[in-house]
Amino acid sequence: MALQSEQIDDGLDELDELPQANASGPDERLHRKQQLAIAFRIFGRLNFDEGIAGHISARDPELHDHFWVNPFGVHFSRMKVSDLLLIDSRGRIVEGTRKTNKAAFTIHSAIHDARADVVAAAHAHSIHGRAWASLGRPLDPIIQESCAFWNDHIVYQEYNGLLVERAEMDLIAARLGSCRAAILLHHGFLTVGGSVEEAAWWFITMDRAAQMQLLAEAAGTPRIMPDDEAAIAHRQFGNASMARHSFKVMADLIVEQEPDVLD
Repeated sequence: MALQSEQIDDGLDELDELPQANASGPDERLHRKQQLAIAFRIFGRLNFDEGIAGHISARDPELHDHFWVNPFGVHFSRMKVSDLLLIDSRGRIVEGTRKTNKAAFTIHSAIHDARADVVAAAHAHSIHGRAWASLGRPLDPIIQESCAFWNDHIVYQEYNGLLVERAEMDLIAARLGSCRAAILLHHGFLTVGGSVEEAAWWFITMDRAAQMQLLAEAAGTPRIMPDDEAAIAHRQFGNASMARHSFKVMADLIVEQEPDVLD
């Protein structure tokens, strides 16, 4: 289980100074939608797109069984706040004029139903994430950043095509338990968080962890950290404040260079 930021005592206390949005209401809704649109722009820059595949969702702060998600057929790099769709518990579009796809509803509704603590979930078909997912193995703690997922992710070992059946997604959500990420065999990565910023950052750093391990294993046999070392790195690189700050560095650049994301 991921440790909360207030438990960190490794010289990272200053990270807790980052202001957080209100817990509920219109201000928090706008905050989540803005961060969601920004997250898509970041994913676009990182080439996490693959045609029409991939989605990030954010639970509505007042309608807890509703979530905001990207519309079908809009490239990540073009996403705006006004493009986002509000989906209810039956998959109906409550706000927005575009269409969504069944996989987006199936995956994200199951996660949000199973995890009251999850505000956001991210799933995309990144190159390194899919390459690692083909191995059917968990990530190893070989780099300090990889330790954000030490004892904090699962591998779903079955493959049954597109995730459009709610029963299978309910099973994945159950196996995810309290972890922050899942490796879906022959498919890719899924990450969750207590904010949009966290879920998006966990996906970004998980994809990079996969890239690092693929490179390290191609070059030789990487040293796997013993539990005591991995535990230290997990505390330092796996806390929510670290994720939010890391995301903000990238988000600030998007807003400065592509201000239309907030339209």
